[in-house]
Amino acid sequence: MDMLIDQFSHFLAVEKGLSTNTLESYQHDLVMYTAYLNEQGICNMEESTRSHIVGYLLMLQEKGRATSTLSRNLASIRAFYQFLVRDRYLNNDPSIHLETPKIEKRLPKVLSVEQVERLLDGPQGTSPNSYRDKAMLELLYATGIRVSELVSLQFGDINLEMGFLKCMGKGSKERIIPLGSIAITAIRTYLEKGRPHLVKAGTDQALFLNHLGKQITRQGFWKIIKKHALEAGIQSDITPHTLRHSFATHLLENGADLRSVQEMLGHADISTTQIYTHVTKTRIKDVYAKTHPRA
Repeated sequence: MDMLIDQFSHFLAVEKGLSTNTLESYQHDLVMYTAYLNEQGICNMEESTRSHIVGYLLMLQEKGRATSTLSRNLASIRAFYQFLVRDRYLNNDPSIHLETPKIEKRLPKVLSVEQVERLLDGPQGTSPNSYRDKAMLELLYATGIRVSELVSLQFGDINLEMGFLKCMGKGSKERIIPLGSIAITAIRTYLEKGRPHLVKAGTDQALFLNHLGKQITRQGFWKIIKKHALEAGIQSDITPHTLRHSFATHLLENGADLRSVQEMLGHADISTTQIYTHVTKTRIKDVYAKTHPRA
């Protein structure tokens, strides 16, 4: 079973071009599923049946796993069985016609414009780290890119003269996103006054560096945004993705069209972007309820 999972992971990486994080997610789900099969006395995938899949999902449910986790596990298991049938390791796919658990859509957490301004104004020092933190926060809110895309940026991905960045997203799909003047200024200041002090001998071409002169990690930036959110007095739980959500919501609130926002976010399906229209409607209702005399 481990060998089949490895071959499946290779297929996803080479033929589907999935990111490392997505591959790890698939592998984790399938390792857990095959461990469950082993506990049931199933030693190879040919012996697995529909009832085993259902039993596994029920076990996750009994453990209190979220509906979204069940849905993701089923998607991983389905993709695995489809691969096994396609490459003729199996004759039949026992996951066919299994219903995906219905996921209750939760609206993403969004910061107000005032909260975003407090957060972005946080890094005020003249240290290399302050210049870097300011540039990263401004860039994240200016473009709505994912944190994995942010930390992966290279020198050649940024064009400050033309005012855009080149970003490699999910499925190795490239997109071009405009940069605002404030973000451009913050990045230019970081390149002039911050990055030269972080560069070490033999450093790579990563745009944002840590104190060791290496590309900053997702975990490293997670700590940065938490630190500045706390200093800005933002009480709600904030993550790098919160700025992505805020970017999209604020654009739509100010009249941006859905297709443009979809393209900048790198969503393959516009239905994913439409969740932000629900956020803006909810915010409008809140404003109405607080301000209309007969609300």
